[in-house]
Amino acid sequence: MLAPGKILQERYQLQQRLGRTAAGHQTWLAVDLASQEQVTLKMLAFSPEMQWEELKLFEREAQVLQALNHPRIPCYRDYFSLEREAGAGLPWFGLVQDYIPGCSLQELLEKGKQFSEKNVQKIATEVLEILIYLHGLSPPVLHRDIKPSNLIWGKDKHVYLVDFGAVQAQAAVTGVTFTVVGTSGYAPLEQFWGRAVPGSDLYALGATLIHLLTGATPADLPQKDSRIQFSDRVSVSPSLVSWIEKMTEIALEKRFSEAREALAALKSGNIQGANLQIETVRKIAKPRHSRIQVSKSATELNIKIPSDLVRAPFSVGFMGILIILLFVPIILVFWQLNFSIGLGLFTIIASSLVHFLGQGNKITFNRNYFKLEHQIFGWTYSQQTGKISEILGTFIYSMSEGNQIRIRSGNDRGNYFYILAKKLKEVEAAWLAQEIQDWLNLR
Repeated sequence: MLAPGKILQERYQLQQRLGRTAAGHQTWLAVDLASQEQVTLKMLAFSPEMQWEELKLFEREAQVLQALNHPRIPCYRDYFSLEREAGAGLPWFGLVQDYIPGCSLQELLEKGKQFSEKNVQKIATEVLEILIYLHGLSPPVLHRDIKPSNLIWGKDKHVYLVDFGAVQAQAAVTGVTFTVVGTSGYAPLEQFWGRAVPGSDLYALGATLIHLLTGATPADLPQKDSRIQFSDRVSVSPSLVSWIEKMTEIALEKRFSEAREALAALKSGNIQGANLQIETVRKIAKPRHSRIQVSKSATELNIKIPSDLVRAPFSVGFMGILIILLFVPIILVFWQLNFSIGLGLFTIIASSLVHFLGQGNKITFNRNYFKLEHQIFGWTYSQQTGKISEILGTFIYSMSEGNQIRIRSGNDRGNYFYILAKKLKEVEAAWLAQEIQDWLNLR
């Protein structure tokens, strides 16, 4: 059990927990007994419920940090694992970095701090200088989760970028493809379906600056054509408003293409000349042959996903009918002779029917909760519910039989995955994921 005073690896003595973290994660302030310096320990408990990809992300963060060298990124020091007996029955993995004395911008917002135009320009300048370094590496390193809680206002009056848990080397390829949704309101649309580019970090920085100036999270501000509306809530120069608007353009080709260009425009006040030669990422239209039904309003999103029988070739339905014709008489015979045998056969055949005929899903999102109903022939045989506020992200998994869409939810009791759809073609999965993200961003 991790607790103040405990010594890990015979070297790191825990002092106090820092900040709020997701279930299974802990961040500690500790003392490196070898150097008597304060360090930050990020700890990950590997539980049976956890997906391997979460551990891969943690390991990737450690690998990327080892290769970074920038004065505004806390230095990597160590990476280790602990056996089960050292972690309350669970294996733990630890990442050690330099400790940066100060407060996160999120903590300052919660304390009621109001950020002036001068403050915001300083923060923007220093973060852009960090991004120029990250995006200039080969391959470029994308942070993908810039927000107030991941920016530290140090006691030395400089801004530090922390928490590289969503980091991605742009050229990296993994065996299982999945897309992690960034924090709602800060992540741009293209990042949602796995097309993050340097401009995606610029959008997140722009959304962060809007939060600092208005005191409201981007997700809580009104939107028009998916663009955050904030200009009527701030008292800053028109040039800064225009600059932030360009940073947060929903269309990638209208946004600044790189951090160096954005910094030059911020210093000069000239926001013209975004690079129009980069690839355009447009809103994905519903695939022509998709039978998924989506209806939405300001308060509710409804999705109906038909069973495989509807979407698959006729041969699948034919197999289902064949099962009924062949095996139902056998069940009836055994039911008369032996109830237990008949019940067992019925259970086997029922499972086979679900497998061959396929199941459909009905998904409902409202302001507070979401409900996932598993159906066959329109009959709900099981359902799952969760809170909107506990959604940590949406994953698109590339499987051998097609793409899956899952929602990851987490609280103090643990992490959970809800499979919303299976066996989707790539464009259909991207379209449906986009519809969900659009609605969540507007909630």
